[in-house]
Amino acid sequence: MPLREQNIQYFKTLQTIRIPMVMQTVAVLLMVALCAGGAFLALVPWVQNAAGQGVVTALRPDDRLQDINALVSGRIERWYVRDGTAVKKGDPIVELVDNDPKLIERLMDERAQLVAKRDALESAFKTEQINLGRTKQLFEEGLAARRDYEQSQISIENMRSQLAEANAALNRIDVSISRQSVQIVKAPRDGMILRVNAGDTATYVSAGQALARFVPTDVPRAVEIYLDGRDISLVQQGAPVRLEFEGWPAFQFSGWPGATIGTFGGQVAAIDLSASADGRFRVLVVEREDGVDAWPDDRFVRLGSAARGWVLFDTVSVGYELWRQLNNFPPQFPSDVAASSLSSDVAGR
Repeated sequence: MPLREQNIQYFKTLQTIRIPMVMQTVAVLLMVALCAGGAFLALVPWVQNAAGQGVVTALRPDDRLQDINALVSGRIERWYVRDGTAVKKGDPIVELVDNDPKLIERLMDERAQLVAKRDALESAFKTEQINLGRTKQLFEEGLAARRDYEQSQISIENMRSQLAEANAALNRIDVSISRQSVQIVKAPRDGMILRVNAGDTATYVSAGQALARFVPTDVPRAVEIYLDGRDISLVQQGAPVRLEFEGWPAFQFSGWPGATIGTFGGQVAAIDLSASADGRFRVLVVEREDGVDAWPDDRFVRLGSAARGWVLFDTVSVGYELWRQLNNFPPQFPSDVAASSLSSDVAGR
């Protein structure tokens, strides 16, 4: 009999001690959890993504917030709108009047004088052309001196210069009359007046001064999100995006897009070539072309609302993604982009 067994038989209490059932159960559970965790990390897929904050904006620049400017200098006579007024194209917004109530009348009188002056110059120019032809004929026949012929040429050139100056002055007065006649500022398109900037009646404004803030309605929306420069090289036009809008209930799993609730689909439309002041790059996201996951109505998601987006990349295992995050590595290069890059490199060689 071994020495250990000979010695242990003298310790009757030690022989009765057994490993508790709870400890055995805990050990088994720990082993199962360890195996399940390893399988989870190795087998469960995870969609890599690049997240960024942004806002809802208009897709086209002319659909974004814009100023309504005064076309001429003058005094505000009447406002046709107030903050929040919905307007149609051509609806009046504000009426301006000049400090001189007879300005248009004076400009018309000045124009009539310029027209009379131009007509007189045209008549004199025609006469001078006849004199030039007669002097040229006499000079060729030897009946007129060269000096007379040259004086006629100089005279007709001076007359042509005076006629051009008269036409230019007439054009300037026409422009002034046209500007002063447009004293009612109208809405350029359907939209809403967000804010009236200028004062009440009797307030003098200069030409080009912003009178009100205007935003068009029923415009295509987009979301501009800002991504880190580490991930921007992986983003391509047409890449899928998941969006979460401000105030819209959502339950988001960034790595499992199919399990998310309350998010909406989109696709990358444009990527800025240069970074913004904070070093991030702007990515413009629009609705999907197939109409799936249509965005909420503009009553709920308005221009300027905050949003958050996730640009989706390749699918990897959860373990790889966890290792990447711990080491702060960039996402895996998309396989379709890598293939296209490789083919372009081969073609270049």
